[in-house]
Amino acid sequence: MPTNSFLQSLLNWLSTWFGRPGNSPVPGSRAVTLTVNNTTEPVQVLSPRVLVVVFDPVWDRQTGQRLSQAPETAHWNRVDDLLAGYLADVEECSGGLVKYQVVERITLDHFPVKEDQFVYDGASYLQALRTGRYHAPDWMDYGRVLNELRLLQRVEQGDCDEVWFFGAPGFGFYESRMAGRGAFWCNAPACENTESCHKRFVMMGFSYERGVGEMLEDLGHRAESILHYRWRTVPDRANLWKVFSRYDQVAPGQAEVGMMHWAPNSVRDYDWGNSRVVSTRADDWLNFPNLTGEIKTLNCSAWGKGDIRAHHKWWFTRLPKAPGRTNGVANQWWRYVIDVNNPELNAAGP
Repeated sequence: MPTNSFLQSLLNWLSTWFGRPGNSPVPGSRAVTLTVNNTTEPVQVLSPRVLVVVFDPVWDRQTGQRLSQAPETAHWNRVDDLLAGYLADVEECSGGLVKYQVVERITLDHFPVKEDQFVYDGASYLQALRTGRYHAPDWMDYGRVLNELRLLQRVEQGDCDEVWFFGAPGFGFYESRMAGRGAFWCNAPACENTESCHKRFVMMGFSYERGVGEMLEDLGHRAESILHYRWRTVPDRANLWKVFSRYDQVAPGQAEVGMMHWAPNSVRDYDWGNSRVVSTRADDWLNFPNLTGEIKTLNCSAWGKGDIRAHHKWWFTRLPKAPGRTNGVANQWWRYVIDVNNPELNAAGP
């Protein structure tokens, strides 16, 4: 998709989130309607099956040496270690309710093909890596990969529920992208021409040059997109997602848990190490749905003093995972983030 279309889609999505005030006071003030639909609806243990696709191209055809074996990448992470850390963190933060299963792993020995059909070779990629100047347009040709690996067919016949790509800087992955019939914005435009698969599925884009913290951030942006989508038809006076995601910079004195880029006290993107003390109800979400309104004064010491992985685990630990249903939405919000074929997501759109 052309870059300007991507940016327009992003702006449209953001305008639906922040652009229309509700009829009630700012949700972060907790002037929000709480309707308990039931307290007995059980939580679901989710065990999604994952197909892992590792792009580890042969960059030296004479020796057969792969990118992961090049001197320039010696300090990068092993995919095995990233997977182990990520799976453990997700299971821990979800209270044991999300247990990913890696059912297959494919290693590809070529570079991803870009949307304009450009393909790096070993020399051109290492030059881009050294200079930081990568090919534009950057995005990978998702349609080609879907066809090459028969991903639509694999998901349709139940071989896997998600696809996780691992690659290197400049490989052109979206952090998360949804495909299949009924796919919607998931921190990226829905993947086109995938309606032949009757199931929705998410393709995650991870980098073995980065760490587990960045993997959690990708999942966090996926969560933000999906929860916004699930709650979008709920009026502001009852929209608990808008309460959860508040931070002091946009709602002074009314901070809750915040968002991936914004801790309760952040004054800019990625400002997880700010020592400024603010009043926040973030820890009250550990009690959900039995919110008490308790306010604490916290700063970055509560969420890792700037450590990306620590902050994101702190955020995910507060994401609701309780039995019951409130304001028409399951108290286990993880259910929507992980199971994108949840039938409630069919009715949540425009």
